[in-house]
Amino acid sequence: MKLAPRILEGRFVRLEPYVQALKGELREALDCDPEAWGLMGGAGYGDHFERWWSVRVGLMAKGTEIPYAVRRLSDGRLVGGSSLMALRPEHRGLEIGGTFLRPEARAGAVNPEMKLLMLAESFAAGVVRVEILTDLRNRRSRAAIAKLGAIHEGVLRRHKITWTGHIRDTVMFSITDLEWPAVRARLQARVAAFA
Repeated sequence: MKLAPRILEGRFVRLEPYVQALKGELREALDCDPEAWGLMGGAGYGDHFERWWSVRVGLMAKGTEIPYAVRRLSDGRLVGGSSLMALRPEHRGLEIGGTFLRPEARAGAVNPEMKLLMLAESFAAGVVRVEILTDLRNRRSRAAIAKLGAIHEGVLRRHKITWTGHIRDTVMFSITDLEWPAVRARLQARVAAFA
């Protein structure tokens, strides 16, 4: 499994690994919708942004995460972020997470193409398992993950304490290398429908 930060580009989005030049633009993209942040493990908006940025950049320097800023190509605007995280080369696995999109980017081509690019990068690098986790309370996220074709594996009870102090139950989904061809075809068809 060999993954390194690089730009991933599709028809509708470009995923740009974090670099200092993106910091202000990313802060603006994440600085909205506090209610949505309330369902996430950590916060990246407002006063929380500096810590969010520092943690992501630090993990990227250690080689355990590749955080991406998500740029919508139709208008060139950064609309959020997501990461290849918890990189486990010894097990050829990782997690896609830390995903936050501005409300106007949550429907349409952005999310399916972003996930298509990240999954393609992962499986091309030799990954055999991709995990996608979300808070049990986050119905919108659970529905979006299921729509990708990820397999629901269960609920990890009282799994994490979020930045708000909430003790969260985490829903675990996964996609394996054996399932990837069907998931890829499904995502390609979804993205093509927006053309």
